[in-house]
Amino acid sequence: MNPNPDFLRIIHETIYRYKRPVVFQPHRLIIRPREGHDLRVEQLKLEISPKYDLLWSRDIFGNSVASVFFLEPAEELRIRSDIALHRFPQGPALHSEQMEKIAYPVEYDPIEQAVAAAYLAPIFPEDHHAIQQWLHSLHLDSCKYCAEGMVLHLTAVIEKVIGYRRRDEKGVQTPATTLTLASGSCRDVATLLMEAVRHLGFAARFCSGYLDCQATRGARGVTHAWTEVYFPGLGWRGFDPTAGKPCTYQHVVSGVSNHPRGVMPISGRFSGKAEDSLGMTVNVQFSAV
Repeated sequence: MNPNPDFLRIIHETIYRYKRPVVFQPHRLIIRPREGHDLRVEQLKLEISPKYDLLWSRDIFGNSVASVFFLEPAEELRIRSDIALHRFPQGPALHSEQMEKIAYPVEYDPIEQAVAAAYLAPIFPEDHHAIQQWLHSLHLDSCKYCAEGMVLHLTAVIEKVIGYRRRDEKGVQTPATTLTLASGSCRDVATLLMEAVRHLGFAARFCSGYLDCQATRGARGVTHAWTEVYFPGLGWRGFDPTAGKPCTYQHVVSGVSNHPRGVMPISGRFSGKAEDSLGMTVNVQFSAV
């Protein structure tokens, strides 16, 4: 049996400020955690200003999406979610002799191949040569006996050679840019890992969500990003290249997609001049109840 669940509260607040009142186009929010055997959302409160209408839906990846339609201009856009959830930490890991190791290269069941194709296709084909050259330099042949071992090794390598750099700019760096700069944000290294394992024949997807860590417990956190890889018979497994380790129950997923752009926590536009924007602030806070 799984250990007893723990009750967790997540407060996520984002504020955009402008020089003058601007008109907001519809915004798309992917901030509700994905529920399953390991997590259940008990309550979600949204506080949004200015005045708005709201429509909930599920996208093609199964994410809960809130579409916000604003009813008036404003100098400030504020979005605050207050989420109460139960986490169910998984029981003791199976011993290695109880689990069948997945051989490399992986082979997907024919019934899964059509869906897997969307997660196998690189989104930066122009970086093919740079990624292949980098992978070749890592001499991965030594860990090809185990598919999970190969992905974990690559996760650890990225954490070692790519320095963490927080970026407030929108979007992600291309994998070639991240390799050249040897630095990037969590979403940049998640994109690098996703593209790298796709070149090795693994289905992979980009994950956006929250990390239960010292920063979020101290009300100094932000959203986080990592990668999930699909293994035949084992399913989706998370890998965090920012930490160089597999994901644990401390990673709370809010959105998954075959492309980083598909799971931005908050996306939308305003009508006005670029210089009208005074920037934004983001704060994520975890607390146990």
